[in-house]
Amino acid sequence: MSNLDLKNIWAIFKREFFSYVNSPVLYVIIIIFLLATMGFAFLFGRFLDQNNASLGQAFFFWHPWIYVVLAPAVGMRLWSEEHRLGTVELLMTMPISPWQAVVGKFLAASLVWLLALVLTGPIVITVAYLGDPDPGPIVTGYAASYLYALACLAVTSAVSSFTRSQVVCFIVSVAVCFLLTLIGYPGIIDWFVNALPGWGGAIVGFISYLSFMDHFYEMSKGIFVFRDVLYFLSVIYIALLVTGLGLNSKRA
Repeated sequence: MSNLDLKNIWAIFKREFFSYVNSPVLYVIIIIFLLATMGFAFLFGRFLDQNNASLGQAFFFWHPWIYVVLAPAVGMRLWSEEHRLGTVELLMTMPISPWQAVVGKFLAASLVWLLALVLTGPIVITVAYLGDPDPGPIVTGYAASYLYALACLAVTSAVSSFTRSQVVCFIVSVAVCFLLTLIGYPGIIDWFVNALPGWGGAIVGFISYLSFMDHFYEMSKGIFVFRDVLYFLSVIYIALLVTGLGLNSKRA
């Protein structure tokens, strides 16, 4: 990648990130995220009742369900707003490629989620104060959580490139992310495996492999498997390619 490419991506990144910073919606979403993660951990996860200095079941367990809703809320404006205001045509006439614009915007939204996760740091401090936690599952749990957020964000980016309505983008993105989460949920998988004949189990196993949840749980338990990381990175890359295709189709 040339210096010009990086310069263009940086310019788009700054433009998009500062638009997030200047929007009150961003702060509302981050506050909701913090309240949801902490609330689920202490109320439903019974974090203080567990005699275990771990964040797996009490804290990280709830992240996928939160991202299914909040990640599309952050990403729905990525391209839908550009289409609605007509600025996407202006953006595409500038000396930058669609791919540079896609990457720059995605990195800006990714930083938003990184900041949100950093703000959950007090719960790690609480765990360290109450016990002697193993840092491995905490590190892999945060990595899994962030990759999950980015995957949902990339899916939303792809959807937003095809519509000018943020509401439509949000609904469709939530539905897709929810489906990709649900098909890997252990209870759903067990029901289908028991309901289908022997050959059906192999099909169910393959479908569940495509789920975000299947790869998230392994890492949230402290098991770092490269294929899980590669899976999330592949989903992000493919979704961003689809975003570029959507922009090119609008451009044509």
